[in-house]
Amino acid sequence: MSFYEILTASTPKLLQGLAVTLEMTLISVFIGLFLGIILCLSKIYANKPIRFLSSAFIELIRGTPLLVQLFILYYGLPVYGIRLSPLMAALIGFSINSGGYQAEYIRGAIQSIGAGQMKAALSLGMKKWQAVRTIILPQALRRVIPSWTNEFIYLLKYTSLAYIIGAPEMMAQAKFIASRNFEFFKVYLLTAIIYLAVVWGFAEIFLAIERKLRIPGTMIGER
Repeated sequence: MSFYEILTASTPKLLQGLAVTLEMTLISVFIGLFLGIILCLSKIYANKPIRFLSSAFIELIRGTPLLVQLFILYYGLPVYGIRLSPLMAALIGFSINSGGYQAEYIRGAIQSIGAGQMKAALSLGMKKWQAVRTIILPQALRRVIPSWTNEFIYLLKYTSLAYIIGAPEMMAQAKFIASRNFEFFKVYLLTAIIYLAVVWGFAEIFLAIERKLRIPGTMIGER
């Protein structure tokens, strides 16, 4: 089969898989952002036991392979009577994994903000958590956009691991198509091109958002 024939025959199925890939990525990143904020604030501002638990959870997630986490959720939990569908196991795994990494991204952004801002807020009569919510966190979330962009792109590509547990994302569709026509190189090349186009598109979107929301005076070379 020519590449054009592969393109016309395979693209509809690959786009169906792409829709699942994008759904998993968007849901996982936003849940991961929410989880990452909680973990980060707990690690920085909570009492000692909660700081320890937050740090331990983050290190556990960052210190173990994503594939192992997916296998535990999909193959390990049924031993204890918890059965998840492939898509649900993938969503939970990607969300937790993303949350662990985003917690560290946000922590770095918070620590880049001068300590004087917190002291000034407390001196004005604000409570600690009020100052974090209204002053520190909004600035940190704007500064973390470049790291958050990388996390989104990484996760978009890592969703290809979900085919191993049976989630019907784009890589699973590519494997199914290639196993039927035996044109593995051409099918996987087409899949790579689609991934590249999607990643490039989202990178441009996030770059525009970063420029729109950047804090004046923080860009290199800015006057």
